[in-house]
Amino acid sequence: MTAHPNPRRRNGSRRTKLRKRVLAAYDVCWICGRPVDKTLPPGHPMSGEVDEAIPVSRGGSPFEWENLRLAHRICNQRRGNHTIEWARAKLRKPGEARRDTIQQASSKTNKSSEW
Repeated sequence: MTAHPNPRRRNGSRRTKLRKRVLAAYDVCWICGRPVDKTLPPGHPMSGEVDEAIPVSRGGSPFEWENLRLAHRICNQRRGNHTIEWARAKLRKPGEARRDTIQQASSKTNKSSEW
């Protein structure tokens, strides 16, 4: 027996049902905001995975619906047990503005004082 068994597998049937529910309910990765192709095989970097908003290692529940989100496998792996803010900042390319900032900038008229 391992020292720290995976808590997600303690109730495998329940987790499997929740996983199917998350995959059916969401279409967009909650970390990067891009669509998830649900036809990709498990293990593919862009396939859909269930991510916990509050990681299990930080006290989050792997069985609470409110704590579960859809994420790309690669986004989920890069996030690890960090906060969502940390993960989104890491996924942004250097010099790339946040999406809400881009939308605000594009909705304003081009004034030299703003740039």
